[in-house]
Amino acid sequence: MFVTHLSLADFRSYTLAEVPLAAGVTVFTGANGQGKTNLVEAIEFLATLGSHRVATEAPLVRAGAERSIVRARVQAGLEDTRSLLLEIELIPGRANKASLNRAPLRRPRDLLGALRVVFFSPEDLAIVKGDPSERRRFIDELVVARWPRLAGVRGDYDGVLRQRSALLKSLSGRGPRGVTDDVAATLDVWDGQLAAYGAEIVAARLATLAELRPFLEQAYASIAPTNNVAGITYKSSSLPAEEPAEAFTVGDLGGILTERMRERRGEEIARGVCLVGPHRDDLTLTLGELPTKGYASHGESWSTALALRLASFQLLRSDGVEPVLILDDVFAELDETRRARLAELIAGAEQVLITAAVAADVPSTLVGPRFAVQAATVAPLATDDVAAPVPMVESEPTGEAEA
Repeated sequence: MFVTHLSLADFRSYTLAEVPLAAGVTVFTGANGQGKTNLVEAIEFLATLGSHRVATEAPLVRAGAERSIVRARVQAGLEDTRSLLLEIELIPGRANKASLNRAPLRRPRDLLGALRVVFFSPEDLAIVKGDPSERRRFIDELVVARWPRLAGVRGDYDGVLRQRSALLKSLSGRGPRGVTDDVAATLDVWDGQLAAYGAEIVAARLATLAELRPFLEQAYASIAPTNNVAGITYKSSSLPAEEPAEAFTVGDLGGILTERMRERRGEEIARGVCLVGPHRDDLTLTLGELPTKGYASHGESWSTALALRLASFQLLRSDGVEPVLILDDVFAELDETRRARLAELIAGAEQVLITAAVAADVPSTLVGPRFAVQAATVAPLATDDVAAPVPMVESEPTGEAEA
């Protein structure tokens, strides 16, 4: 699949923008803060209903505007001319609205799966160097990209987790004698629901990791010239370490989580927090025999983050879907060797969208349309005269341009 047209209204720094796109490689160039990332972030949001840059949606609406609209036409494939029109309306303080082929959807998450994107940006270094929450977010986004219905399971899990956490917090500091039969019964109900939803999430994570692992090994070896054996394993707060995690069924996982919550109930009440469940798990990344975090150099960490995204891309392709590959300001962080290797790896993708502050950072082998972005103005660059593009789309610049 690939995007053939992107329309923005009051999104980030853009008042209005109409950007024609095509299969193959497209490059957006311009100085930092001009709006390059805003363009590809809009496509990311349509695909995932989230942004890698902000946790809330308010910054996505142009300053002074009441709402923002992102719309994209998506073609099924190079040989399949069927297309879908995806649209989402962001309204700060209210529920977002989504439509497919101009027909309103009951929930915005019903849009998930219509467009699949693999997005790599400098912020992805946090997957390797950051807190466990960054790695959980990485695997969960990939799980939802493969099985969109898991977005609903995650939402249900988070809702139960909030309710159970609030109850535990209210009981914090009480001893076992302070927990009445009614409270214990309520906890049993929350335990059962948390275990059921949590088991589905853990099973999906484990299945995805098992299939991602060989793609990660291959991607890292293709990028890094030395010390190029990368690995990834699941680190559970609940599963028995002596058994391979992939051997457990969803039913097994639900039973294990329920039993762990029963065993740790006293500790959870004393501390007032949920100590069992996929929200406490992590991924362990390795290079050779050593963990990547704390031992890898900056270049190795960067290569690992890039390999994770390339592996995700290959995994989605193996599922029979051609995702859009977005590389946001990636080439500036790579040396010449890694740039050339990356260019070879992505050359066969159906659509690649690249942003770069310096046009020369993008390898010349990546041929395709190029656009200049300046002060929220998008202009096509002529191949024979890149110094003086003719403006195509004009927007009013605001303080909401990319950082």
